[in-house]
Amino acid sequence: MNTFYKNLSMWLVIGLTMIMLFQLFNKPHGQGVSITYSEFWESVESGAVSKVSIQGEEITGIGKDGKPFKTIAPDDTSLIPMLRESAVDISVKKPEETPWYLTVFISWFPMLLLIGVWIFFMRQMQMGGKGGALSFGKTRAKMQAEGEVKVTFKDVAGVDEAKAELEEIIDFLRDPQKFTKLGGRIPKGVLLAGAPGTGKTLLARAIAGEAGVPFFTISGSDFVEMFVGVGASRVRDLFNQGKKHAPCIIFIDEIDAVGRHRGAGLGGGHDEREQTLNQLLVEMDGFESNDGVIIIAATNRPDVLDPALLRPGRFDRQVVVPVPDVKGREMILEIYGKRTKLAADVDMSVIARGTPGFSGADLENLVNEAALMAAREGRNEVNAAMLELAKDKVMMGAERKSLIISPKEKEITAYHEAGHALIARLLPGTDPIHKVTIIPRGRALGLTMQLPMDEKYTHARGYLFNSIAILFGGRVAEKLVFNEITTGAGNDIERASELARKMVCEWGMSDELGPLAYGKKEEHIFLGREIAQHRDYSEQTAQKIDAAVKQIIVEANDKVTRLLQDNMDILKAIADELLEKETIVLEDLDRIIADLRNDQHDETETGEQPEVLEA
Repeated sequence: MNTFYKNLSMWLVIGLTMIMLFQLFNKPHGQGVSITYSEFWESVESGAVSKVSIQGEEITGIGKDGKPFKTIAPDDTSLIPMLRESAVDISVKKPEETPWYLTVFISWFPMLLLIGVWIFFMRQMQMGGKGGALSFGKTRAKMQAEGEVKVTFKDVAGVDEAKAELEEIIDFLRDPQKFTKLGGRIPKGVLLAGAPGTGKTLLARAIAGEAGVPFFTISGSDFVEMFVGVGASRVRDLFNQGKKHAPCIIFIDEIDAVGRHRGAGLGGGHDEREQTLNQLLVEMDGFESNDGVIIIAATNRPDVLDPALLRPGRFDRQVVVPVPDVKGREMILEIYGKRTKLAADVDMSVIARGTPGFSGADLENLVNEAALMAAREGRNEVNAAMLELAKDKVMMGAERKSLIISPKEKEITAYHEAGHALIARLLPGTDPIHKVTIIPRGRALGLTMQLPMDEKYTHARGYLFNSIAILFGGRVAEKLVFNEITTGAGNDIERASELARKMVCEWGMSDELGPLAYGKKEEHIFLGREIAQHRDYSEQTAQKIDAAVKQIIVEANDKVTRLLQDNMDILKAIADELLEKETIVLEDLDRIIADLRNDQHDETETGEQPEVLEA
């Protein structure tokens, strides 16, 4: 309604201005042919004028021939006597006066225009185009009434435990007596914590759609301004609005923007962000009660929040929103699949098994990419092949078909990827090969992709050691075939070294150093990430750590060398298949190994010694 009245006032002002200007510039003028004063005088003397009308300096008249005329007369005292002598009918009119309001308007309009422009630009600079100077401390939260949000818990999948916690909050709001009659207290706050893209904001939208109470939504960054005290004022205004509409829910997205640790070294104790946080702490659990106002906040960095914010009485519950498992991914894909025209050959369970570690946002992006691909090709529906291509694009990057690679470099890449794939196939307990390609994707010239059969939450030492061995498969293959090493293994070496150091320093997997953690991480609370690692051990221990890390790397490298030397014919066959097809899958890899095994079995029957195939 406020916008309606503003628009109405603006159009009224514009209309009045147009009317005044029309009256000012649209003065009625006499009709007839304009003649000079000399011609008028001659007509009067010759008796050709029958009637004249004098209004100020303007003279209009009608000749005896009936034709009208007009002219401008100077201050001539002989004009009236001459007209009387010629028997001309004379009429005199009072000159028109400009209305007083037009006189005032014309006089003050330029000044008023300048004042209006100055006020407009001042308001724009102070509030970014919204509100005025007095609305600095007003909250920017948007209130959504019942029925405005269409998302419900039916649109949320893969986070069943988080849904159960939040459904209980909604029950609190709908029927508080059910819980308070036993002496219970309605939770004041719920913190949703989880990785980016897991559905924290979607859960909040679902709460708004299910709760049936007013729902305020605001971002943590909306509190903080360059002017000191504005954030605290906005927090007060937000909670005042919440009390007026209680029972209600206030959702603060990305609360870590305002809720980080206080006194961490940057800024004084009275900076704007800390004042805002202090006011938020007081409003959530201070002397004044906020009955019926429930705070729900979301963050992907709960570790950087101030401890006072996380205690019971403020955020009573911390709900973890995890990355979905295979069942959750299938349910999420089915939800997004209902919004897309899918072909009959699409099996979401297959896509779910092939996307470990994907969040809800990743899965939505995958389905959207498949729909865009199908639209580009002019298809009427999305089939399984399109979803597979979209999955490869999301996981491995887009194909760089325009990149020109020399035949020699392509051959090196083929042996490099064949080395990764063969080691992954020979070592026990490793993740199965999904796809091997020498088509450049993203920043890589080739890729070997593995997909786990089941969800993994912990990893054994043998699995980690084999992972390092797989990373060295490409480098060792290059060295054995071409007697040369290239920069293509740079990322492999970096990842293997990092994994080996974690095995020694973090996970206690070194027999020489024992089950101890070496190196204390230093994390800056404002940056929210590690910027240094503090050495809490001696120089002698550092040398032992380096030796243990190197031992793991050398052992993995030697094991890979033996395996590839013993199975060089399989390595060559895989590389040839890659050079021919550019992309192979697990079935192709198993077929190559099976064919060579059969050939070796036939050679064994003729008395020849077979090569070693297993680790």
